[in-house]
Amino acid sequence: MIMGGRRGPETVAVPAGRVTLSDRRTRRSWRVDLAAHRVAVHPVTRELYTAITGDDPGIARGARLPVESVSWWDAVRFCNALSERTGLSPVYRVHGEDVTWDRTAAGYRLLTEAEWEHACRAGTDGPRYGPLDDIAWHRANSGERIHDVGGRQPNSWGLHDTLGNVWEWCWDLYDPEVYGTYRVLRGGGWFDEHWSCRASVRRRSHPTLRLDDVGFRVALGPSELSVPGPTVGAHRGEERRG
Repeated sequence: MIMGGRRGPETVAVPAGRVTLSDRRTRRSWRVDLAAHRVAVHPVTRELYTAITGDDPGIARGARLPVESVSWWDAVRFCNALSERTGLSPVYRVHGEDVTWDRTAAGYRLLTEAEWEHACRAGTDGPRYGPLDDIAWHRANSGERIHDVGGRQPNSWGLHDTLGNVWEWCWDLYDPEVYGTYRVLRGGGWFDEHWSCRASVRRRSHPTLRLDDVGFRVALGPSELSVPGPTVGAHRGEERRG
């Protein structure tokens, strides 16, 4: 956490690996090789977001709540601001309505969806890394409200709230040929049924939208090493409300 210093959010080392992503709508599946990198233990909190940006979005109040009602563009700008505050080179180059990723920069960034799924699974291969009620806030146990980060059990790599509580923006375009600039969301949220809180579920939303169950998490370090050819498989792809 940063409060007047140069220290960023707590992160853990995520090992290199390979993940297979799939989409039910297109019946397409693809493998991604990942380099080792670091991922924040929690989604970005309201306290950290306000400390860095001076903004306090959304309605729910609480320092340890995950920030929500933030757009993908808000998340990108936050990453650059956090990098500058901690003395790291910003990752994103913003030019009007365009943004590029400087992969040589050392700063904070959004996870790719391959990184997100790899981090969420933490070496497991099922839909979840543990019993849902133990690891996630979802519609059946959340009281239909957002909760402080870290209140459920982490996965074996020490990451909390990858499933449930808030959906997390990822860097990737969802399907640019069909949905244009829509970006990927992962993880499920506090208002979602159990079937949406799975490691494989992909959803999408417009990068300017701000929703009360959507936040984000940050990463540090390199991203994909390579993307081998397509394989065969299927998962669910859905659009977020709004």
